[in-house]
Amino acid sequence: MRLPNGFGSVHKLNGNRRKPYRARITIGWNVTKDNNKTQQYQTIGYYATKQEGLMALANFHKTPTCFNNEITFEQLYQLWSKEHYQKIVPSSIRIWKAAYHHSSYLYPKKLNDIKVSDLEFAINNAKVGSPTKVRMKSLYHMMYQYAIKHEMTDKNYAVYCETPKVETHMRRVPFGEEEIERLWKHIDMPFVDMILINIYSGLRPRELVELKNENIDLKKSIMRGGLKTDAGKNRVIPIHPIIHSLVANRYHVQNERLFVKDNGGNMTYDSYSRQFRKVMEKLGMKHRPHDARHTFISKAKKYKVDEYVIKLVVGHKITDITENVYTHRTQQDINREIHKIKK
Repeated sequence: MRLPNGFGSVHKLNGNRRKPYRARITIGWNVTKDNNKTQQYQTIGYYATKQEGLMALANFHKTPTCFNNEITFEQLYQLWSKEHYQKIVPSSIRIWKAAYHHSSYLYPKKLNDIKVSDLEFAINNAKVGSPTKVRMKSLYHMMYQYAIKHEMTDKNYAVYCETPKVETHMRRVPFGEEEIERLWKHIDMPFVDMILINIYSGLRPRELVELKNENIDLKKSIMRGGLKTDAGKNRVIPIHPIIHSLVANRYHVQNERLFVKDNGGNMTYDSYSRQFRKVMEKLGMKHRPHDARHTFISKAKKYKVDEYVIKLVVGHKITDITENVYTHRTQQDINREIHKIKK
Protein backbone atom coordinates (compact mmCIF):
# COMPACT_ATOMS: atom_id res chain seq x y z
CA MET A 1 0.00 0.00 0.00
CA ARG A 2 1.36 3.42 -1.01
CA LEU A 3 1.79 5.82 1.91
CA PRO A 4 0.53 9.43 1.64
CA ASN A 5 3.02 12.09 0.49
CA GLY A 6 4.93 13.51 3.43
CA PHE A 7 3.94 10.62 5.70
CA GLY A 8 7.38 9.03 5.83
CA SER A 9 8.62 5.54 5.06
CA VAL A 10 9.58 2.24 6.65
CA HIS A 11 12.30 0.08 5.11
CA LYS A 12 14.33 -2.95 6.07
CA LEU A 13 18.06 -2.61 6.77
CA ASN A 14 20.70 -5.10 5.71
CA GLY A 15 22.27 -7.58 8.13
CA ASN A 16 21.07 -9.66 11.05
CA ARG A 17 19.40 -7.15 13.36
CA ARG A 18 17.01 -7.52 16.25
CA LYS A 19 15.05 -4.49 14.96
CA PRO A 20 15.72 -4.35 11.22
CA TYR A 21 12.95 -1.90 10.21
CA ARG A 22 13.73 1.80 10.26
CA ALA A 23 10.94 4.41 10.26
CA ARG A 24 11.91 7.86 9.02
CA ILE A 25 10.41 11.14 7.81
CA THR A 26 11.61 13.72 5.29
CA ILE A 27 12.60 16.99 6.97
CA GLY A 28 13.98 18.85 3.96
CA TRP A 29 15.90 18.79 0.70
CA ASN A 30 19.51 19.39 -0.34
CA VAL A 31 19.85 21.11 -3.72
CA THR A 32 23.11 20.82 -5.68
CA LYS A 33 24.52 23.40 -8.08
CA ASP A 34 23.09 21.27 -10.91
CA ASN A 35 19.63 21.65 -9.32
CA ASN A 36 19.50 17.98 -8.32
CA LYS A 37 17.53 17.34 -5.13
CA THR A 38 18.26 14.79 -2.41
CA GLN A 39 16.08 14.26 0.63
CA GLN A 40 17.09 14.92 4.24
CA TYR A 41 15.72 12.34 6.66
CA GLN A 42 15.04 12.15 10.37
CA THR A 43 14.90 8.69 11.89
CA ILE A 44 11.92 8.06 14.17
CA GLY A 45 13.10 4.69 15.44
CA TYR A 46 13.95 1.02 14.74
CA TYR A 47 11.39 -1.79 15.00
CA ALA A 48 11.10 -5.57 14.87
CA THR A 49 8.37 -5.55 12.21
CA LYS A 50 7.28 -3.27 9.41
CA GLN A 51 3.86 -2.94 11.02
CA GLU A 52 5.44 -1.56 14.21
CA GLY A 53 7.32 1.00 12.10
CA LEU A 54 4.13 2.12 10.37
CA MET A 55 2.40 2.45 13.74
CA ALA A 56 5.31 4.59 14.96
CA LEU A 57 4.92 6.90 11.95
CA ALA A 58 1.19 7.20 12.58
CA ASN A 59 1.79 8.05 16.24
CA PHE A 60 4.44 10.57 15.27
CA HIS A 61 2.05 12.48 13.04
CA LYS A 62 -0.51 12.58 15.86
CA THR A 63 2.03 13.83 18.42
CA PRO A 64 5.64 14.09 17.23
CA THR A 65 7.29 13.27 20.53
CA CYS A 66 9.29 10.32 19.27
CA PHE A 67 12.61 12.12 19.44
CA ASN A 68 11.88 15.02 21.79
CA ASN A 69 15.20 14.73 23.58
CA GLU A 70 17.20 14.62 20.35
CA ILE A 71 15.43 17.06 18.02
CA THR A 72 17.61 19.99 16.97
CA PHE A 73 16.65 23.58 16.20
CA GLU A 74 17.13 22.84 12.50
CA GLN A 75 14.84 19.78 12.61
CA LEU A 76 12.20 21.71 14.53
CA TYR A 77 12.28 24.46 11.90
CA GLN A 78 11.75 21.89 9.12
CA LEU A 79 8.69 20.48 10.90
CA TRP A 80 7.28 23.89 11.81
CA SER A 81 7.82 25.43 8.36
CA LYS A 82 6.29 22.46 6.55
CA GLU A 83 3.02 23.20 8.35
CA HIS A 84 3.20 26.98 8.66
CA TYR A 85 4.23 27.82 5.09
CA GLN A 86 1.07 26.26 3.71
CA LYS A 87 -0.95 29.01 5.42
CA ILE A 88 0.93 32.14 4.29
CA VAL A 89 1.82 33.95 1.06
CA PRO A 90 5.24 33.65 -0.67
CA SER A 91 6.36 37.14 0.39
CA SER A 92 5.82 36.21 4.06
CA ILE A 93 7.64 32.91 3.58
CA ARG A 94 10.71 34.81 2.36
CA ILE A 95 10.67 36.95 5.50
CA TRP A 96 10.74 33.92 7.82
CA LYS A 97 13.32 32.13 5.69
CA ALA A 98 15.58 35.17 5.99
CA ALA A 99 15.16 35.20 9.78
CA TYR A 100 16.03 31.50 9.88
CA HIS A 101 19.01 32.02 7.57
CA HIS A 102 20.58 34.36 10.14
CA SER A 103 20.03 31.85 12.97
CA SER A 104 22.71 29.34 11.90
CA TYR A 105 24.31 29.45 15.38
CA LEU A 106 21.26 27.54 16.66
CA TYR A 107 20.96 24.93 13.88
CA PRO A 108 22.83 21.99 15.51
CA LYS A 109 21.69 22.66 19.07
CA LYS A 110 19.15 20.31 20.65
CA LEU A 111 15.90 22.07 21.44
CA ASN A 112 15.91 21.08 25.10
CA ASP A 113 19.49 22.34 25.51
CA ILE A 114 18.77 25.81 24.14
CA LYS A 115 18.45 28.57 26.75
CA VAL A 116 17.51 32.25 26.60
CA SER A 117 21.18 33.20 26.37
CA ASP A 118 21.54 31.10 23.19
CA LEU A 119 18.58 32.80 21.50
CA GLU A 120 19.82 36.26 22.48
CA PHE A 121 23.35 35.44 21.29
CA ALA A 122 21.97 34.44 17.86
CA ILE A 123 19.91 37.63 17.61
CA ASN A 124 22.53 40.06 18.91
CA ASN A 125 25.32 38.68 16.72
CA ALA A 126 23.34 38.50 13.49
CA LYS A 127 24.78 41.00 11.01
CA VAL A 128 21.39 42.42 10.06
CA GLY A 129 19.25 45.43 10.87
CA SER A 130 16.97 45.68 13.87
CA PRO A 131 13.77 44.82 11.91
CA THR A 132 15.23 41.43 10.94
CA LYS A 133 16.35 40.84 14.53
CA VAL A 134 12.79 41.47 15.70
CA ARG A 135 11.57 38.91 13.16
CA MET A 136 14.16 36.40 14.41
CA LYS A 137 12.65 36.63 17.87
CA SER A 138 9.16 36.25 16.39
CA LEU A 139 10.30 33.18 14.46
CA TYR A 140 11.64 31.55 17.64
CA HIS A 141 8.37 32.33 19.42
CA MET A 142 6.31 30.59 16.72
CA MET A 143 8.65 27.60 16.65
CA TYR A 144 8.41 27.18 20.44
CA GLN A 145 4.62 27.42 20.27
CA TYR A 146 4.65 24.60 17.72
CA ALA A 147 7.00 22.56 19.92
CA ILE A 148 4.80 23.03 23.00
CA LYS A 149 1.68 22.13 21.01
CA HIS A 150 3.31 18.85 19.98
CA GLU A 151 4.77 18.17 23.45
CA MET A 152 8.39 18.53 22.38
CA THR A 153 9.09 20.96 25.19
CA ASP A 154 7.16 22.63 28.00
CA LYS A 155 8.66 26.14 28.01
CA ASN A 156 8.84 28.97 25.46
CA TYR A 157 12.24 30.57 26.05
CA ALA A 158 11.65 33.11 23.26
CA VAL A 159 9.20 34.92 25.58
CA TYR A 160 12.08 35.83 27.89
CA CYS A 161 14.36 37.25 25.17
CA GLU A 162 15.12 40.95 25.30
CA THR A 163 13.28 42.62 22.43
CA PRO A 164 15.75 44.17 19.96
CA LYS A 165 15.48 47.92 19.61
CA VAL A 166 13.94 49.05 16.32
CA GLU A 167 14.73 52.23 14.43
CA THR A 168 11.19 53.57 14.53
CA HIS A 169 11.87 56.87 12.77
CA MET A 170 13.94 55.94 9.75
CA ARG A 171 14.42 59.11 7.71
CA ARG A 172 13.20 58.88 4.12
CA VAL A 173 14.99 61.12 1.61
CA PRO A 174 13.13 61.71 -1.67
CA PHE A 175 15.14 61.88 -4.88
CA GLY A 176 15.89 65.43 -5.98
CA GLU A 177 15.04 66.71 -9.46
CA GLU A 178 18.70 66.69 -10.49
CA GLU A 179 19.06 63.09 -9.27
CA ILE A 180 15.96 61.99 -11.22
CA GLU A 181 17.40 63.65 -14.33
CA ARG A 182 20.64 61.76 -13.75
CA LEU A 183 18.69 58.49 -13.63
CA TRP A 184 17.07 59.32 -17.00
CA LYS A 185 20.49 60.07 -18.50
CA HIS A 186 21.65 56.60 -17.39
CA ILE A 187 18.49 54.75 -18.42
CA ASP A 188 20.59 52.08 -20.20
CA MET A 189 22.22 51.11 -16.89
CA PRO A 190 20.70 47.85 -15.55
CA PHE A 191 17.78 48.36 -13.12
CA VAL A 192 17.66 52.15 -13.47
CA ASP A 193 14.31 51.71 -15.23
CA MET A 194 12.96 49.88 -12.14
CA ILE A 195 13.86 52.81 -9.92
CA LEU A 196 12.16 55.28 -12.27
CA ILE A 197 9.04 53.10 -12.50
CA ASN A 198 9.04 53.03 -8.69
CA ILE A 199 9.37 56.83 -8.50
CA TYR A 200 6.39 57.41 -10.80
CA SER A 201 4.11 54.65 -9.46
CA GLY A 202 4.41 54.95 -5.67
CA LEU A 203 4.65 51.19 -5.19
CA ARG A 204 6.42 49.68 -2.22
CA PRO A 205 9.66 47.98 -3.38
CA ARG A 206 8.29 44.54 -2.47
CA GLU A 207 5.10 45.32 -4.42
CA LEU A 208 7.22 46.42 -7.36
CA VAL A 209 9.15 43.15 -7.67
CA GLU A 210 5.98 41.07 -7.34
CA LEU A 211 4.03 42.80 -10.12
CA LYS A 212 2.54 40.13 -12.39
CA ASN A 213 2.22 40.62 -16.13
CA GLU A 214 -1.33 39.31 -16.06
CA ASN A 215 -2.25 42.32 -13.90
CA ILE A 216 -0.84 44.91 -16.30
CA ASP A 217 -2.98 46.53 -19.00
CA LEU A 218 -0.79 48.66 -21.26
CA LYS A 219 -3.75 49.86 -23.34
CA LYS A 220 -5.61 51.19 -20.30
CA SER A 221 -2.31 52.26 -18.67
CA ILE A 222 -3.03 50.56 -15.35
CA MET A 223 -1.39 47.99 -13.10
CA ARG A 224 -3.06 46.00 -10.36
CA GLY A 225 -1.03 44.97 -7.33
CA GLY A 226 -0.23 45.76 -3.72
CA LEU A 227 0.48 44.07 -0.42
CA LYS A 228 0.55 44.65 3.33
CA THR A 229 -2.75 46.30 4.29
CA ASP A 230 -6.43 46.01 3.33
CA ALA A 231 -6.19 49.44 1.72
CA GLY A 232 -3.04 48.46 -0.15
CA LYS A 233 -3.94 45.00 -1.45
CA ASN A 234 -5.04 44.50 -5.05
CA ARG A 235 -5.28 48.21 -5.82
CA VAL A 236 -5.19 49.86 -9.25
CA ILE A 237 -2.09 51.93 -10.00
CA PRO A 238 -2.00 54.24 -13.04
CA ILE A 239 0.93 53.84 -15.41
CA HIS A 240 2.14 57.41 -15.75
CA PRO A 241 2.87 58.39 -19.40
CA ILE A 242 6.45 59.16 -18.41
CA ILE A 243 7.13 55.48 -17.59
CA HIS A 244 4.74 53.80 -20.03
CA SER A 245 7.53 52.87 -22.45
CA LEU A 246 9.67 51.56 -19.58
CA VAL A 247 6.88 49.24 -18.43
CA ALA A 248 6.20 48.17 -22.03
CA ASN A 249 9.89 47.31 -22.56
CA ARG A 250 9.85 45.11 -19.45
CA TYR A 251 6.58 43.41 -20.37
CA HIS A 252 7.10 39.92 -21.82
CA VAL A 253 4.15 37.54 -21.88
CA GLN A 254 6.34 34.48 -21.32
CA ASN A 255 7.36 35.81 -17.90
CA GLU A 256 5.14 35.56 -14.84
CA ARG A 257 6.31 38.89 -13.44
CA LEU A 258 7.21 42.22 -14.94
CA PHE A 259 10.69 42.19 -13.40
CA VAL A 260 12.94 39.14 -13.60
CA LYS A 261 16.60 38.41 -12.97
CA ASP A 262 19.11 38.05 -15.80
CA ASN A 263 18.70 34.27 -15.59
CA GLY A 264 14.92 34.57 -15.98
CA GLY A 265 14.11 33.75 -12.34
CA ASN A 266 11.76 35.82 -10.22
CA MET A 267 13.32 38.81 -8.53
CA THR A 268 13.02 39.18 -4.76
CA TYR A 269 13.15 42.26 -2.55
CA ASP A 270 16.69 41.31 -1.48
CA SER A 271 17.93 40.97 -5.06
CA TYR A 272 16.33 44.30 -5.99
CA SER A 273 17.92 45.96 -2.94
CA ARG A 274 21.34 44.72 -4.03
CA GLN A 275 20.87 46.08 -7.55
CA PHE A 276 19.50 49.35 -6.14
CA ARG A 277 22.63 49.81 -4.01
CA LYS A 278 24.86 49.18 -7.06
CA VAL A 279 23.06 51.89 -9.03
CA MET A 280 23.33 54.33 -6.13
CA GLU A 281 27.07 53.67 -5.79
CA LYS A 282 27.73 54.09 -9.53
CA LEU A 283 25.74 57.32 -9.76
CA GLY A 284 27.02 58.76 -6.48
CA MET A 285 23.66 58.88 -4.72
CA LYS A 286 22.67 57.99 -1.16
CA HIS A 287 19.17 56.52 -1.09
CA ARG A 288 17.30 53.46 0.12
CA PRO A 289 14.74 51.52 -1.96
CA HIS A 290 11.75 53.01 -0.08
CA ASP A 291 12.92 56.55 -0.95
CA ALA A 292 11.51 56.06 -4.47
CA ARG A 293 7.98 55.57 -3.07
CA HIS A 294 8.37 58.67 -0.91
CA THR A 295 9.57 60.60 -3.97
CA PHE A 296 6.26 59.80 -5.68
CA ILE A 297 4.28 61.05 -2.69
CA SER A 298 6.40 64.24 -2.48
CA LYS A 299 6.01 64.96 -6.21
CA ALA A 300 2.25 64.28 -6.05
CA LYS A 301 1.89 66.84 -3.26
CA LYS A 302 4.12 69.31 -5.09
CA TYR A 303 1.88 69.17 -8.16
CA LYS A 304 -1.27 69.38 -6.00
CA VAL A 305 -2.64 65.91 -6.74
CA ASP A 306 -5.86 65.31 -4.78
CA GLU A 307 -4.84 63.93 -1.36
CA TYR A 308 -7.40 61.11 -1.47
CA VAL A 309 -6.20 60.03 -4.91
CA ILE A 310 -2.68 59.85 -3.50
CA LYS A 311 -3.93 57.57 -0.72
CA LEU A 312 -5.80 55.36 -3.18
CA VAL A 313 -2.75 54.96 -5.41
CA VAL A 314 -0.17 54.32 -2.68
CA GLY A 315 -2.50 52.14 -0.59
CA HIS A 316 -2.97 54.30 2.51
CA LYS A 317 -6.15 53.98 4.55
CA ILE A 318 -8.77 56.69 4.04
CA THR A 319 -10.30 57.59 7.41
CA ASP A 320 -12.62 60.34 6.17
CA ILE A 321 -16.06 58.66 6.16
CA THR A 322 -17.53 60.97 3.50
CA GLU A 323 -14.62 60.36 1.16
CA ASN A 324 -14.38 56.63 1.88
CA VAL A 325 -18.09 55.82 1.62
CA TYR A 326 -19.82 58.41 -0.51
CA THR A 327 -17.21 59.65 -2.98
CA HIS A 328 -16.68 57.36 -5.97
CA ARG A 329 -13.85 58.21 -8.34
CA THR A 330 -13.53 56.73 -11.79
CA GLN A 331 -10.24 55.43 -13.11
CA GLN A 332 -10.22 58.38 -15.50
CA ASP A 333 -10.44 60.74 -12.52
CA ILE A 334 -7.50 59.01 -10.83
CA ASN A 335 -5.40 58.94 -14.02
CA ARG A 336 -6.12 62.65 -14.63
CA GLU A 337 -4.86 63.55 -11.15
CA ILE A 338 -1.71 61.45 -11.44
CA HIS A 339 -0.93 62.98 -14.87
CA LYS A 340 -0.46 66.30 -13.07
CA ILE A 341 2.96 65.00 -11.98
CA LYS A 342 5.64 66.28 -14.35
CA LYS A 343 9.03 64.85 -15.23
